[in-house]
Amino acid sequence: MRILMLTDFYRPLIGGQERHVENLARELAERGHQVAVATLWHEGLEPFEEDRGVRIYRIRGTVQRAAGLFSQAGRRFAPPAPDPETVWALRRIIKRERPQIVHAHSWIVHSFLPLKTWSGAKLVVTLHDYGLRCATKTLMRHERPCGGPALDRCPGCAATHYGPLKAGATLAAQRATLPWLVAAVDRFIAVSQAVAEGNGLAGGGCACEVIPNFIADHVEAPEEDAADLAAQLPSGDFLLFVGALSRHKGVRVLLDAYTRLEDAPPLALIGIWADPELHLPAGARVFQHWPHPAVMRAWQRCTIGIVPSIWPEPCPTVAMEAMLAGRPLVASRIGGLPDLVAHEETGLLAPPGDAGALAAALAHLLGDPALRRRMGAAGQRRVAAFQARAVIPRIEALYAELLEPASQTIPVR
Repeated sequence: MRILMLTDFYRPLIGGQERHVENLARELAERGHQVAVATLWHEGLEPFEEDRGVRIYRIRGTVQRAAGLFSQAGRRFAPPAPDPETVWALRRIIKRERPQIVHAHSWIVHSFLPLKTWSGAKLVVTLHDYGLRCATKTLMRHERPCGGPALDRCPGCAATHYGPLKAGATLAAQRATLPWLVAAVDRFIAVSQAVAEGNGLAGGGCACEVIPNFIADHVEAPEEDAADLAAQLPSGDFLLFVGALSRHKGVRVLLDAYTRLEDAPPLALIGIWADPELHLPAGARVFQHWPHPAVMRAWQRCTIGIVPSIWPEPCPTVAMEAMLAGRPLVASRIGGLPDLVAHEETGLLAPPGDAGALAAALAHLLGDPALRRRMGAAGQRRVAAFQARAVIPRIEALYAELLEPASQTIPVR
């Protein structure tokens, strides 16, 4: 099959979603498909390159010229509406690649909508967050889960997140293009049941399938600096958190819970410091900007993994990575985490934001090494359902279903 991936960001701009798109593109190319990626250009990056059989096009957009409008933390993202230059660039790529499937992963999909009928391609959209209904993509308001869009809360919430100018443009564009997008999509993929429900697709009449994120079938070969970084970790037992050190990831709740533990082992936090008001208690240490192989080494050495999010995590791969390493998990009962962590089987689930319950769960596991071993082994068995060998065939089957009985020759005019 000829497949074109659409994503706002791609390597070297890496986050959880970007890693998923990169891994998916590479896996599909290894399985013999013709795979291309169209993503937004950022300064210093080549407009075209090939990587492990994947052709990568980095394209410009009109909105990118307004640096203060659709940008955040140095990244310029696509607006939730067609961008003239992006549309034109995608048209050139489609004429060259002649995709049968266009698989979009972010708001850049809106610039494909004017080309949908002309391209002859089937459109698949993976929802990695709540951006179909929520302008901030988080479905959070005042640091609490939000019940959904409403005129009395969305403008203020978006203004707090983006600023007044950006919020107004984002909300207007999103509301205006939503019916067009829903009508154009041949199949939605939600990465968890929580994402399907949060975007209003569960039982809503839209064609939607829940297919989780995935991790590689094999652990990456260690890089030279991975061992040096891992040597910085505590030599004995330690607790491990991996992710942005931010409020919505529940780091403040975790640190509160940690201070309630008696004789607790060290706490290692690997990620980017995203909360300037964060204060570390004794025994906690932050490790920033670690490469993925070093993170995997940390998972293999830790005693318990912790995912204390207070926002509805769509489908966090960090939980899968901990399970792959045979580590028991203590996680929040929110979002896609209950899809991954089987309570009292592969780990323990606690109410989000409840430091006391989180501390109690950690204390329970710390006091029972045999239970930790059983849960770790159960996690390794369970994670097989979230590895590439199990997930990629489901995506391929979805593509094939959409193309039947359509001709494999797709006209591009």
